[in-house]
Parts: sequence; C-alpha cells; structure tokens
Amino acid sequence: MSAEQMSRLDRVDRAILRLLQQDGRASIRSVAERVHVSRANAYARISRMVEDGIIRGFTARVDHERAGQGASAYITLKIVQNSWRTVREQLLSLPGVAHIALVGGDFDVLLLVHTADNHALRDLVLNRIQSIPQVLGTQTMLVFEETDQVPPD
Repeated sequence: MSAEQMSRLDRVDRAILRLLQQDGRASIRSVAERVHVSRANAYARISRMVEDGIIRGFTARVDHERAGQGASAYITLKIVQNSWRTVREQLLSLPGVAHIALVGGDFDVLLLVHTADNHALRDLVLNRIQSIPQVLGTQTMLVFEETDQVPPD
C-alpha cells in the first residue's frame, strides 16, 4: 500500500479493514453497525478499497493440518541474479505454495509451503524446487506450530 493510499484511509476505513481481516464473511450491515456508519457508507468504503487494490480479496483462514496438509515449511532460496520473475512464475505453478516473497539478506526468496506430509515436502523441495535451473540453493525450516495474527477489535 502506498503512502498516498494510507493517508486516504481514515479511522473508519481502518476499522473496516480490521473487521474484515477478523471475519471476511461479515455482512455489510454488521460492518456498518460496528463502525457506526450507514450500510450505504460501509458498502461505498469497501467498494472503494477493493477498486483501489487496498483490499485484494476475501479468503478463509485454513487449519492446514485438518485440511490434510500436515507438513508446513518455510523454504529459503538463493537464485541467479535477475531471475526473480522467471523463478516466481515457476514457483507459482507448484502445489502447496502458499506465499512467495522476494527478500533482501542472506537469501533471495522466502516460500511458505503446505504439503500432505514430509514425503510430499521432500519431493517438493528436492525434485521440484531444486530442479528449477535458476535456483542455486535451498534451506528448509519445518513449521512445528503456527499462530495467525488477527487484528484486535
């Protein structure tokens, strides 16, 4: 989000965003009541934030273990310089990839992946990711427990 977009968000917009992050299925009526605006005003604000790309979509928070994805890991990648776009496109096609970030520091890319089990995770890392020609090296960190940060009321 740009500094200009942040400056356009007032207290009510930020309250709406917090509510939708807590419950993306909240009705317009419920949101309007909780932030003390009319339904039309809440609807217009949400629509504007969607159109401006501030709200990129609505999604469900998933318990990956209960959903049959019992192994989660963060995987760091070192990649060939200037190959980010190519690598990103290949990573997007892999099963179980939940998040991809280009980062600065000791490695270039950080992935969050969810797989059925450690065997599937091993296959993903050793056979799929490490076979991408621009990937120079990987490091895998198993996730033992996760906690999603939900914005406070």
